[in-house]
Amino acid sequence: MKGNLEERAVTLGEYIIEHKSTVRDTAAVFGISKSTVHKDLTSVLPRLNAGLYKEVRAVLDVNKEERHLRGGEATKHKYAMLKELGMRS
Repeated sequence: MKGNLEERAVTLGEYIIEHKSTVRDTAAVFGISKSTVHKDLTSVLPRLNAGLYKEVRAVLDVNKEERHLRGGEATKHKYAMLKELGMRS
């Protein structure tokens, strides 16, 4: 997603709010790096639209609080799949 930096920041912010998405998932959807998404949302967006930034920040804060849970679920799923495939004793 190339183009206007300001437009991209607003689009990313709206996407995160609408889908309650993580930075990683948003980056994958738009085909850009996590670093770019994070920088746009935390550096560019506050200057452009403070209200949108506050909503985005709330979603990002929830994601940060829950990330250890998602990581644990991913690991649990990984080992369940390995067991199912007979690759783990």
